[in-house]
Amino acid sequence: MRGRANGEGRLVATRHSWRAFAVYAQLVRAGFRRQSQYKLAMFAGLFTNCVFGFVRAAVMLAAVRATGDFGGYNEGSIGAYVWLSQGLLGAMQFMGPPLDLADRVKNGDIAIDFLRPVDVQFGYLAGDLGRAACTILPRGVPSVLIGVFTFGLAMPNTPLPYLLGAVSVLLAVAISFLCLFAVALIGFWVVETRGLRVLYQVTGTFLAGLFVPVHMFPGWLRTIAQATPFPSILQSPIDVLSGRITGLAAVGVVAVQVFWVLVVGGLGRVLLAAGRRKLEVQGG
Repeated sequence: MRGRANGEGRLVATRHSWRAFAVYAQLVRAGFRRQSQYKLAMFAGLFTNCVFGFVRAAVMLAAVRATGDFGGYNEGSIGAYVWLSQGLLGAMQFMGPPLDLADRVKNGDIAIDFLRPVDVQFGYLAGDLGRAACTILPRGVPSVLIGVFTFGLAMPNTPLPYLLGAVSVLLAVAISFLCLFAVALIGFWVVETRGLRVLYQVTGTFLAGLFVPVHMFPGWLRTIAQATPFPSILQSPIDVLSGRITGLAAVGVVAVQVFWVLVVGGLGRVLLAAGRRKLEVQGG
């Protein structure tokens, strides 16, 4: 009887797990569909990506040709760095619109989220993964292809870097969202988080390696950057996808990303629990 009861308990637990998975899968799909409604905005983003990509690529190529050894980059690898960073920028949401959660924390609507039978952090993360997937397909991939046809990027010719790179991009999107999630939750204790979000965007884009590769930072600045999750948001997936880092070194880069997912995600859960205790909602 005890074995039968244990078997039934495992069956019920499995059913609950599949139902939860189905719910989050629907949230991913909803995030994808919501983002897909902004077709003109995505086209504008692609155009902007290409314009800044040409400008950045021209500057970086001039630097490579002038120095000969530009932090270990040659013309092909620096082109891959520029166009991959442009392609991933929209998905990482550094300069995107403010996180919806920030406004919900500010006006108290977060109380409704607490009442829903879905984990607040995981639910918003699922929606953002859908948004990022929709952004990469019509905006990120074409940006990289334009770079391939115009600059001749140095990219891997084996499938493994792309498979591991896809995992790295997924983790990078998760880290980016979890950082924004933690910043938004500070709204439980301050009246306005707009200044913090601007500071996050400026600091994050620089330390992530958007303007110049993190590998070219002075030693002291590179140490500071690597002590933050920002390089794992942009520089890491670029290194893996471009084949600059391969083999066990690439696996190590992905492992660092997993570490930051756990750390930043844990910080978000602590802030969420503390904010829930602090939340006060008045009204009938």
